Order: sequence, then C-alpha cells, then structure tokens
Amino acid sequence: MHDIRSIRENPEAFDAALARRGLAPLSADILALDEKSRALKTALQQGQARRNEASKAIGQAMAAKDMATAEALKAEVAALKEGVPALEAEDREVSDALTAMLAAIPNLPADDVPQGADETDNVELSRWGTPRDFDFVAQDHADFGPALGLDFEGGAALSGARFTALRGQMARLHRALAQFMLDTQTAVNGYEETIVPLLVRDEALFGTGQLPKFAEDLFRTTDGRWLIPTAEVSLTNLVREKLLHESDLQVPIRLTALTPCFRSEAGSAGRDTRGFIRQHQFEKVELVAICRPEDSEAEHERMCAAAESILRALKLPYRKVLLCTGDMGFSARKTYDLEVWLPSQQTYREISSVSNCGDFQARRMNARYKPEGGKNTRFLHTLNGSGLAVGRTLVAVLENYQQQDGSVAVPEALVPLMSGQRELSIPYENMLGTWSRY
Repeated sequence: MHDIRSIRENPEAFDAALARRGLAPLSADILALDEKSRALKTALQQGQARRNEASKAIGQAMAAKDMATAEALKAEVAALKEGVPALEAEDREVSDALTAMLAAIPNLPADDVPQGADETDNVELSRWGTPRDFDFVAQDHADFGPALGLDFEGGAALSGARFTALRGQMARLHRALAQFMLDTQTAVNGYEETIVPLLVRDEALFGTGQLPKFAEDLFRTTDGRWLIPTAEVSLTNLVREKLLHESDLQVPIRLTALTPCFRSEAGSAGRDTRGFIRQHQFEKVELVAICRPEDSEAEHERMCAAAESILRALKLPYRKVLLCTGDMGFSARKTYDLEVWLPSQQTYREISSVSNCGDFQARRMNARYKPEGGKNTRFLHTLNGSGLAVGRTLVAVLENYQQQDGSVAVPEALVPLMSGQRELSIPYENMLGTWSRY
C-alpha cells in the first residue's frame, strides 16, 4: 500500500517511480479521488457540527419560548440528519475506490534497482562455485530420477499434472534437505523456528500483496480460506495490526518456517511441465524479517547471505542476480535472486528470491512500532526470502551429484541426516518395476 500523503506532497516523484515499473502516471486519478474523499468527510463533519449546534439552540429557543425559531431549528436538524446516510454511502464508495486503486499498484523500486523490462535486464552480481566438468553426458533429473524414487506417474495418478510422489531414499533425501535448511537457519543464522497455519483468511493475503491481484494463482477452500502459496504470508502477518515498541526491534525479528506451499501456476502455462521444478504443491523453508526502516537494507544483505549459506554448504554452484524493475514481484522494492546451476539445462535457474518490501506490506497490515521517546508511530519494514525451496534444491543435488551409473552421491553435509548413507542407488528401480505390474 502506498502513503497517500507522500503522493500529495510529491506526485511527480510517484509517477516517475511508476514509470520505472512500466506503468502510466496515476497520481492525478489518485489525487482526484483523494480530494473528493476529503471533501465528503469535511461535509459530514461540518454537518455533524451544525446538528450539534442547532440541537443546542433548540433548547435555548424553547427556554425563551421562541417556538418559531425552535421549530425552524428542528426542521434544519431533521434535514441534516436525513442527508447523512447518502453522504456516508458516497464517502464509503469513494474511499473504497481510492483504497482499491492504491492496493492494485505495486511497490515502488528502490533507487539502486536497475531499469529493465524483464529477466533479460537483470544484473548478475556474483558467482560462487565452478560447474562440474562431467566425463559423461549429464542427464535431466526427470529422466533418471524415477529409478531412484521420484514418482511422477504416481503423483499424477493421484492429483493430476504437477504433483509428484517421493518414495524411499528420494523421500529421505528430501527430508534431509529440509531438516538441514531449517537447522542451519535456526542454529547458525539466528531465525526462530515457527509452525504456522497453512490456511489463511483474505486479509492475510491482502497484507502481503497476493490479494486482490493474484487470486488466480492461489487455491481457495470451500469455506473461503486460502492455501498459502508461501509461509511468507503466515509469518509476516504475525505482526498484523500490531504496535511494537522500538525496544522489540533492537535486533530484527527473524522467523523461519518449513511448510508445504500451494500454487496454481496460472501464469506459467507450458513452463517446466517436465520434472520437479514447478509443482502445484512443494515444500519451502521461508525466511521473514521484521525491522526498523533504518535496518532493512543491512537485513536484506544478511538474509541473502543466509540463503546463500545453504547452497555453499551443499557445494552447489550458483549466481546472485539483482532483479530489474520489470522482473520484481508486486510487493518488493528490491530483490536478489539466487540461481543454481543445472547441468542438464547448462544454465542457472532460480532457487531463491530475497526481497526487501520496505513499509509496503506493513501499511497493508497496519503493522507499526513506536520509536523510543517519540510521539508518532512508524510503519515497520518487512523482508522475505527462500532459504531454500526444498524441491528445487533436490533437483539441483540430483543433477549436480549424478553419477554415470544412474546413482546420485549424497552431499557431505547431508550424510549425517541420511544415517550415513552416501548415495542414492539404482536398485530402487526393482521396486518400481514390481509396483508397476499391479
């Protein structure tokens, strides 16, 4: 949500920032609604003040036995009262229209975000690790994964396309990855482990920016709740409608959760239809930070480093990219993407987005804090990122650690969580072959 006072004070700057997002100027339309809304509120206040004044005068006229004046005042009060519902209805209509317009506008980009139309204009900042030089042709995980327990057919039979069952050693590796991420983010990077609801109300998704614009990307239940597309929704909304003290924020509030995530992928038709990269249901370790405005830039860098630490521990080559204005998410003012190397595609693919949302989400949630010694409250800053998406990390491990005989070596960091198992071995295909006969 945007600060209407800021738009009033500097509409040109607002329109210039929208232009960087590829949007037409909107300040004139916004300010016209704002002026009308303020005029209606003023009329209501003046009408109420006059009603109070006239009501008091009625008593004085009655005491003076000036019945003509008293009756005239009564008629005026009745007329004022009769006009209130219509004014209130118009005020609600204009206020709702203004709120809807502001709610549909994405966050404004930070000054250091590069200008661009799409992902081709993103700026690579750094690379870590060297892609492995295979002495055989690297295979796509979708081709060799089924023999190791990545059951695309079973998942599709249960739920349709983009659902996958994981069995045996593949399920164990997936669990080990999730636990490793969660343990690292809590014990090493200082995030508080949190278990959150997977079903949320409209206002929670509005708060983080998924509603109203992206409803088609979500799954809704029969009772009007929504399945979360990411734990960012639940974690960030824990401060919804809260007023914190600055002392609560001397160290930013850092939260993490491992949850299933659910996405309809309505806007990605035809993309990544094979394999485990783009699923309707997947698990992710989410990172969320709540902080003071002056701390959010440093916290953004820290959160990105926390996500990077997983990739480094797993020895997966990746690159860090600064997203351009045309590729950022709706709620972000600045985003880093981490892209992991996939040998089968000979390219880097997104595995984490780490975003600083500024006060954009906090305004939508009415999440504030009171500075020490200050009279006025300020809106919090919120940040979120993947630390990491478990399924995509599984894909990266499978492809980067694949061996010529179809087995997959287990990254050293995961061996303790796999009870010492050092590879996913091909004999698992025997079980799949047996199952397929029934």
